[in-house]
Amino acid sequence: METRQLGKTGPLSSAIGLGCMGMSDLYGATDDAESIATLHAALDAGITLLDTGDYYAMGHNELLIREALKGRDRSKALLSVKFGALRDPGGNWLGFDGRPAAVKNALAYTLRRLGTDHVDIYRLGRTDPNVPIEETVGAIAEMVKAGYVRHVGLSESGEDTIRRVATTHPISDLQIEYSLVSRGIEERILPTCRELGIGITAYGVLSRGLISGHWTTGRDLPANDFRKYAPRFNGENLRHNLALVDALRTVAMERKATVAQVAIAWVLSRGQDIVPLVGARKRDRLKEALGALPIEFDADDLKRIEQAVPAGAAAGDRYPTPMMAHLDSERR
Repeated sequence: METRQLGKTGPLSSAIGLGCMGMSDLYGATDDAESIATLHAALDAGITLLDTGDYYAMGHNELLIREALKGRDRSKALLSVKFGALRDPGGNWLGFDGRPAAVKNALAYTLRRLGTDHVDIYRLGRTDPNVPIEETVGAIAEMVKAGYVRHVGLSESGEDTIRRVATTHPISDLQIEYSLVSRGIEERILPTCRELGIGITAYGVLSRGLISGHWTTGRDLPANDFRKYAPRFNGENLRHNLALVDALRTVAMERKATVAQVAIAWVLSRGQDIVPLVGARKRDRLKEALGALPIEFDADDLKRIEQAVPAGAAAGDRYPTPMMAHLDSERR
């Protein structure tokens, strides 16, 4: 598989990474056996970047990845781990902890759960408003020096935070939502990252399935599926957004591709410094996502995609209001 470097100082990654959250948490029922089979299929296809968080089902996602990597060459996997989210036994979100002591404590547990002696990229999941980000990154930098972490990453950081952190330690990449229906980073964050030589790992490239071409109205979501409460998946917002998908489907059919493949290929086309994370939980969805790799767009293709899904056309915020408040990237 094609590789892309994450920033000036980061590692080489497969052109597409695998976001593993949904295998454990937030999208309803899970299937460990199918998840491990999907992880194996991803590794066999040449995907190296596996993204997780220690708070995805309270460590379950890390343990799942550990199981999938048994008997595999650890050097062929790039493990990107987010930390810092606080949750209660019911799964409720309690905030974020970016204190230096918390950084080191979280890393110790992550290394044990993953069964590895180092994490390739380590990042705070959301900015802790009570701790200067320089202190959090400084603690990760100490873990880099100690050999437990290879690279420092950021997650959902705004322009000012990115600039501040870049003066304290090299940053490999910013992980942030980016898709045809979430293009806010194009205004300030993406240019800032490019100026500073920081790569982008783009999550939500199918907007949590909304623009996958598989979503329909009237879908009954269980209480443990985050999308049940997400503004873009409800009421008139959903009907409006699925109309955008129908317009994109016309473009996809002309390219003999699926909607999901066109949406992923569009993110791939945004630059060699961007690596999309696909959240495939099953092998068939992974196979579909990999079909985006050979797709290339000419100027006319891109114009037609833009006409189908103009920037800012999506209805509804990308997270519920309380969660939007935790996004440093959304502060103006």
